[in-house]
Amino acid sequence: MSKVACAALAAALSLLGCGSSDSTSPPITKIEMVEETIHGVKVADPYRWLEDQSSAATKAWVAEQTAYARGILDPLPAREKLRGRLGEVLSTGSVTPPEVAAGRYFYAKKEGDQNQPIVYMRQGRDGADKVLIDPNQGRTDRERIANGGTAEGTADNGSTDVTVTVDWFVPSNDGKLLAYGSSVGGTETSTLYLLDVDTGKTLDESIPKVRSANPQWLKDGSGFYYSRPRDVETIGPGEEVYDRRIFFHKLGAAFKDDPLVFGEGLGGEGLGGEGLAGDGLEKEEIPDAHLSPEGRYLLIDVFTGWGRNRLYVRDLGRDKLITIAEDGENAYTGEIIGDTLYLLTNWEASRYQIFAVDLRKPERENWRRIVPEGKSAIETATVVGGKLFTAGITDAHSELTAYSLDGKNKQVIPLPEIGTASGLTGETEGDEVFFEFTSFTTPAAIYRIDVNADLSRSDALSVWNSLEAAVDPSEFESKQVFYPSKDGTIVPMYIIHKKGIVADGTAPGLLYGYGGFNISLTPYFRGYFFPWLESGGVLAIANMRGGSEYGEDWHRAGMLDKKQNVFDDFLSAAEYVIQKKWVDPRRFGIHGRSNGGLLMGAAMTQRPDLFQVVICGVPLLDMIRYQRFRMARLWISEYGSSENEEDFQWLHAYSPYHRVTDDESYPATIIYTADADSRVDPMHALKMVARLQAATASDAPIVLRYDTEAGHGGGKPLSKVIDEWVDIWSFAFDQLGIEY
Repeated sequence: MSKVACAALAAALSLLGCGSSDSTSPPITKIEMVEETIHGVKVADPYRWLEDQSSAATKAWVAEQTAYARGILDPLPAREKLRGRLGEVLSTGSVTPPEVAAGRYFYAKKEGDQNQPIVYMRQGRDGADKVLIDPNQGRTDRERIANGGTAEGTADNGSTDVTVTVDWFVPSNDGKLLAYGSSVGGTETSTLYLLDVDTGKTLDESIPKVRSANPQWLKDGSGFYYSRPRDVETIGPGEEVYDRRIFFHKLGAAFKDDPLVFGEGLGGEGLGGEGLAGDGLEKEEIPDAHLSPEGRYLLIDVFTGWGRNRLYVRDLGRDKLITIAEDGENAYTGEIIGDTLYLLTNWEASRYQIFAVDLRKPERENWRRIVPEGKSAIETATVVGGKLFTAGITDAHSELTAYSLDGKNKQVIPLPEIGTASGLTGETEGDEVFFEFTSFTTPAAIYRIDVNADLSRSDALSVWNSLEAAVDPSEFESKQVFYPSKDGTIVPMYIIHKKGIVADGTAPGLLYGYGGFNISLTPYFRGYFFPWLESGGVLAIANMRGGSEYGEDWHRAGMLDKKQNVFDDFLSAAEYVIQKKWVDPRRFGIHGRSNGGLLMGAAMTQRPDLFQVVICGVPLLDMIRYQRFRMARLWISEYGSSENEEDFQWLHAYSPYHRVTDDESYPATIIYTADADSRVDPMHALKMVARLQAATASDAPIVLRYDTEAGHGGGKPLSKVIDEWVDIWSFAFDQLGIEY
């Protein structure tokens, strides 16, 4: 009798619907079969009841699964040693490039055993640091965690909520006020607060449920433009903050009275009927705004998909809305200096190009190309000190370049090693640019570029801030290889390992991937990988289609009806490292999270024979119903929707939950998710675990790791990150026979 039949019988005999015959077997999950015909295709869903996260039955099932998981994970022998080492390497922390305002440098840094980053202000480039916001000190009463890091009024029980975090912050132009967003429990749904930098006190006004508000301060600091849902007071607990608009907030005013600037009617108030931009925005079309340094122009982009948007400029001086691009099929972003918009776009250039657009003559035929498309895909650009700086990506690693504002006098800025440069910041009229740099074995450091130096010389760069890691980079090496995918496309991949390891087919292997949303996997320091590397494991990171490694064409080759290309790239990467004897095929695992969790589900259901361990984090797995939950309608532009007949065909063809086959031998699998994940609904993980446990013919465990006090990953405290990776590595090491 198959496990599905056994589960059905057990369900019929059990009033609770769950139960386990012995402690070594997973709980038996009741089946409540739902069958529906979608676009002429019959689709079965035996575990739809697990979609109700708040139901008593689902909570009881999660509790049973957690008990089963703990029974497997807690006795594993490597746990305490792993905990000690993870505590060391994950204490490396993080640091951000500074936002500079009137000689004040605002940045966030986490180090040591701190659970959350602290927001600092440095008076002068090399001055003393002042703690502005320290979430590690609590303030759990109103999420108000300012006051120079002191805990005036913790929770009633005196405890500190370690999940309180600062999601973002933006200083006023004079550096006297700081707008910041704080969230709790990993929800990433921020409340906007205002901090008086000199006194360290939080002002008595706030704006709830803004998520990423991106405040744009007036020059005099009297108010700011920002984005938020139109009706924040009607948003219930757990509901997604869709339906965003641009508003203006004057300090001291009630946010309920903030005037609408963009998103309804004729583009906002006071525009005198100038066009229909912003009229009737779909809930999934998210507007954002950027104010020019002089305060005259408000650059407004409307998200229509990853790598796609519409772009407008509101001339605040003339109360006029200017259309830059509204095809919604390409990406347009930029920076306004004077009357010129320096426009970065993938229009007619997959790897992006830069135009100078005179806002007095904004028609496309008047655009002046200053940086043409090249080998490097430009990711970001900014104007500082009369020069144009770009960060690009070539063969999955970063390149920094500076140009004069006419696009001439190109200078390639030498980087410390092959790695990733990101987060270009600097004042428009300033003389310095900051960026974060990291590699696989080097933790993040913030570098300063002297704008007036010879930028082709290495001494144009200096370290402004850095992190210390309990890792010796000289013990490891990385190399880049290129392999053919199923259709012949050549795909890059990095291979990282301890020095001395040779490709003889004896090393345990872990393949990591993402492949979507225009996100590239360039070299980046991830402390949690070092227990694997130190144990003699080989780590492979595939730069599959769907990312931005080679521009927008590379992205679009891995989305919508071409999503199978991503899975083919990943499976071809697995076959390559086996063929080239980088890994032992008997000790081979895979890991991915979020969209990468979807990749894990597709890989294990399409080639269950290829892997022995699957680590699947906060995943999408039911691609027929995914768009109904949380913020997932934002992703229709990337995946499609089963509500559309054509989209349904490709989604149903690979949807991992629907591709699980009875009596197939699936690899050992740990799927981790969290209760407050505001991006990917936990139902994906729950339904997939139930389906795999019922279907698999192997004895390899299928384990659910469910965190009741965390979200998708943002704001997760160090203690929880350590706990998570102790479980992941102890499970993987045990299943692959690795001693630690």
